[in-house]
Amino acid sequence: MERRFTVKDFLLFLSMAVLAVLIVLAMYMVDRQWLKLEQMQRVMEEQADDLRSMRGIVRSLEQNLEKGQFVSSDFGALSAHDHSDTAFQRAKQAIQQPDYQSGDWRVLAFGTGLKTITPLVSSDAYASEVQGYVQESLILRDPETLEWKGLIAKSWQVSDDGLMITFQLHDNVKFSDGKPLTAEDVVFSFDFIMTDAIAAPRSRAYFEKIASVTAISQYEVVFQFKEPYFNSLSLAGGMSIMPKHFYAPYLKEPHTFNESKGLLMGSGPYRLSDPKGWTPDLGMVELERNPRYWGEVQPSFDKLLWKVIENDSARLTTFRNGDIDLYSARPREYQGLLDDEALSKRTQNLEYMSPTAGYSYIGWNQQRDGKATRFADKRVRQAMTWLTDQAQIIDDIMLGYAEAAVSPFSPRSPQHNQGLNPYGFDLSKAQALLFEAGYQDNNGDGVLENSQGEPFKFELVYFQDSEDTKRIVLFLKDLYARAGILVQPKPTEWSVMLDLLDKKDFDAITLGWTSGIEIDIYQMFHSSQIEEGDNYIHYKNEKLDQLIDQARSEVDEDKRMPLWQASERILYEDQPYTFLFRRKSMVFVDRRMKNVQVTPLGLNLHATPVEWYVPKLEQKYLR
Repeated sequence: MERRFTVKDFLLFLSMAVLAVLIVLAMYMVDRQWLKLEQMQRVMEEQADDLRSMRGIVRSLEQNLEKGQFVSSDFGALSAHDHSDTAFQRAKQAIQQPDYQSGDWRVLAFGTGLKTITPLVSSDAYASEVQGYVQESLILRDPETLEWKGLIAKSWQVSDDGLMITFQLHDNVKFSDGKPLTAEDVVFSFDFIMTDAIAAPRSRAYFEKIASVTAISQYEVVFQFKEPYFNSLSLAGGMSIMPKHFYAPYLKEPHTFNESKGLLMGSGPYRLSDPKGWTPDLGMVELERNPRYWGEVQPSFDKLLWKVIENDSARLTTFRNGDIDLYSARPREYQGLLDDEALSKRTQNLEYMSPTAGYSYIGWNQQRDGKATRFADKRVRQAMTWLTDQAQIIDDIMLGYAEAAVSPFSPRSPQHNQGLNPYGFDLSKAQALLFEAGYQDNNGDGVLENSQGEPFKFELVYFQDSEDTKRIVLFLKDLYARAGILVQPKPTEWSVMLDLLDKKDFDAITLGWTSGIEIDIYQMFHSSQIEEGDNYIHYKNEKLDQLIDQARSEVDEDKRMPLWQASERILYEDQPYTFLFRRKSMVFVDRRMKNVQVTPLGLNLHATPVEWYVPKLEQKYLR
């Protein structure tokens, strides 16, 4: 007999469904309460530690007063310092604005996933961005004047020969766990980098210029250089200071450090809630305000959050929904976004070409599996550049929002030789060079072959979620085919690209480098950096090596710039990279973000201390 579904059954089913939902909600609330309790417990423990530390200071002060003595270093947390020429000046101006208010979150997006945010082990710009809010250096460059300002260091002196730099540290700096930062931590940071077992070959390539770092006293440290180095103050003063008590145990088990994903602690304005707990599968990076921050200006935001959104269209949708606070527009969508009235009411627009803008390039790997590739021939690399129509890429794909790149040096930098112009597109020159290198169409199939009859075919690796890069690669595929060269585009995940770079396992790859006021190209193009540095393409040129070495050792700018320009000419002739373009920044920022400025170093987005803030009435994330 068939049983009908009655109203009673429906009510029973509905009751069970409601009960299930209530149970799930209850479990969710319990989880949230446990997380809140854990957070409160951690804050209480930190406050207890601080109180114990304060009682120790007070006892020490009482003993000194009884003895008729006063030792300022024992009372450093309360002593006054002259901050008139420090890195806090711009942040101080921000907090003096009438509508300034601390609080709220700043939410941004990363276009690629992060493999690790552990210092030294990480190699990408996104990880460096996160680390910059957690770890601090001795000095910082002012983004407006470009002068060096004291951060952890309150003063410094450079010897007449430039080989010795002495820093005096503030005596009130603490790491986020409350432990004081002293000269011993500065010494440890250098020694840790220079330990061969630590996977920091890129950093060691630069810091090997330093002979020693020595603590003269608790708050004074000396950097002794082996030889003159043009960027010595930046190298010594810009070194991120790592807490010895946190990282020293990894000297006994370096493999644990080298394979780690999120070992990050410092003295900066923000911190990880768990300095050992971040993993890539979180799909984001979240930093919280450091409650012990020592600086004169406290962090403006309660949290800094970066969401990993690799797809370009998804990133725009997220910005339109107000779920991230900044969006860097792509050329094809830029005008449409400017014309969007709803978006223009909610956002502010900034368009600029930063003097430190990085460049995009195609890197030609000259050796693979221990054998020279076709790109080991300079004539082939030159031909590939003659075949790469920069102008059309900039006009048709970048829609004019870029400028041609000639070399690693910005056209606005004194490092650049103004007499060097982009190669331009020339099919006949490319064909002549390829014929000279032994490539011709022997069987009439339209594809070039070498003397062994092997077709000119290669894979071009690119980041799969960048729509602009995909268009460029497909454009180049058609362009190169006109010369008889077969390109196999290889869209690749970011983590896989990093592995391919580390293993140098690719034919050609398109990527980009960040830039600076005056850049040191040693890491990318010096032949000594093939094994462990960033010379992924196995490029060697003895004359270039000599020029780079000479330029790095020349402290006189008037003598150094001709050396850089001579180096640039060699790169121009050799074309280890085909330099593509420098992209113009077209940025939209949520209007609730205040004090957004364009400086000579670009947008003040990454300024530390943080310069942006949100007025009270416009804050949308509660504490």
